[in-house]
This record gives sequence, C-alpha cells and structure tokens, in this order.
Amino acid sequence: MLQLKNLALSVARAACAVLYCGVFAGAACAQSVAFTFDDGPSLDATPRLTPQQRNDAMLAALARHQVKAALFVTAGNGADKPAGYALARAWGEAGHAIGNHTMTHPDLDNAKVSLAQYQREVLDCDKIIATLPGYQKWFRYTYLREGSTPDKRDGMRDFLAAQGYRNAYVSLDTSDWRLDEHLAETLDKNSKADLAPLKKAYLAHVRERALAYRALSQRLQGRDIAQVILLHHNLINALFLDDVIGMFKDMGWTIVSPAKAFEDPVYQFSPQHPAHGQSLLLSMSRSLGMDKLDEKKRLQDDGEADIGRLKAQGY
Repeated sequence: MLQLKNLALSVARAACAVLYCGVFAGAACAQSVAFTFDDGPSLDATPRLTPQQRNDAMLAALARHQVKAALFVTAGNGADKPAGYALARAWGEAGHAIGNHTMTHPDLDNAKVSLAQYQREVLDCDKIIATLPGYQKWFRYTYLREGSTPDKRDGMRDFLAAQGYRNAYVSLDTSDWRLDEHLAETLDKNSKADLAPLKKAYLAHVRERALAYRALSQRLQGRDIAQVILLHHNLINALFLDDVIGMFKDMGWTIVSPAKAFEDPVYQFSPQHPAHGQSLLLSMSRSLGMDKLDEKKRLQDDGEADIGRLKAQGY
C-alpha cells in the first residue's frame, strides 16, 4: 500500500511538471542553475589571497559572466565588523541578493542548541544585513539541517513564516568546502604548489554533482527543475569560480538569478522527513519513501573520494 501511495505521489508530481512546462514553455523548462554562496564574507586569512582579494575575485568572475547570485551572510564571520561589512555591501551594490545564514553558524540538530537560541541567531544577523543593498528575506539553514526533532523543525518553519522569511532551499549540493580545506592544506605545505590537478578535480566534482542532481530531479519530478547550487565564499571559489561558471555554460546550462530559480514550484515543497544536511531533492526522495536511491551514496560523500584520488596522485 505504501509503495502504491508513493507511486501515486510521484505520478502526480510528474503530471504537475508536464502542466508547468506546458504553461511556461521555453527557458523555464530548460536546465538552469542559480549560484548561491554561504558563510561569507570571511575575514580569515588564507594562502595567496587576502579577504579583499577573495571577495574581489568572486565578484569579478560573476561580473565577467553577467551572473546575478546570492550571498548568504554569516555575520560573525566578518560582516559584524566594518571591513567585513564593506565586503558584503560590495555584493549588494553589484546587484546580488543578500540572505541570512545566522550570526555564528550553529547547528540546529545539536541538542545543546535550543530553538530559541537559533531563532535569536537569525534575528541578530537580520539586524546587520537588513541595512545592506540587495537584502532579501531569505534564510538558509546552517549545514542544511532543519532540526533533529519535529518541535525544532516545525518551530523554525512557523518562525520563518511569521518573520516573512522564505527557506532558501538548495537542490544542487556540493562539497566545495571540503576541497577548499584540502586546497589550504596543500598550500600550507607548499605555497607555490601547482594547483592545476586540484582545479581539475574540483571542476569534475561539481560537474558530477550537477549531473547527478539533474538525474535525480528528473526521477522525482519528471523534468529538469531550476537548480540552486550551494557553494561557499572561500578560497577555492575565489580561484576557480570563473572556471566553474564557464563549465556550466559549456554544458549548455542556462544561468539564472536565485529569485528566478525560486519561482520553480519545486521550492514550495516542505519535506516532512528532511534528509539532514542534504539538498531539497534528497529530502524529497526521503519524504516520498524513495530514499534508497542509487545516487544517494555518492551524493552524500563529502568529497573524500575526490581527495583520495588527489592524494594517490601525490597532491
């Protein structure tokens, strides 16, 4: 009976997808992707580039490709200080959206983090980012975790609705953060290291994730959804974002703004059984009783396979 119910849900969603594409024919139903970046702007020191240089490099890459993106600010990383606030302001002034990613990046799944504490983190961050150009009432959960209990999950959803916030879901999750850690480790050992192998591995990682999540969206929705990719405001993207965007263009994907992507009906779905720390698509598969998917294992790998291959090559 459960299998029949799940099948019926899938068929119904596929039928809605056909109707959606029939009404909004054209670019809305071609494969598209919107770029979003979490945890910025950071004032932490990194090899090769200063915080200002990292910020400038990412904005330059977006401008070169005429891409409008979104920066989800973790204010305690720097935006609560004049220097970091100026970096965040530069995003808004360049026409990018500014969203909320809490003050200090706590984990709502952590039993030591109360619902009230987490909500205060959102409100405290909001006080800072609300003064920035490009400010949107968009919230992205830290670690993509919506709470380890129904009380936390539902309490945060009610809170966001009362505050006028939308859940800025991610459909195309990456482990750029883990590859960024490996990049820093590599440069700490040798500041002049050849980064070509790591760049190649990073592009391959993002490409693999993109194709896998596209296949998953087709399996769950019967169509190509407007994908929302999660990257981070970090060194690896300061160095290689231009190449990442170029790769998507070479793949034939259309790049849209996050606001445009969020118009896709898929982002109205509220999973009853979120896959903690994962994309909306994996949460959807779990909620529909379809979480035993072939794609699941590789999509939940935190980049360790990629790093393992790099280490085997001596990088």
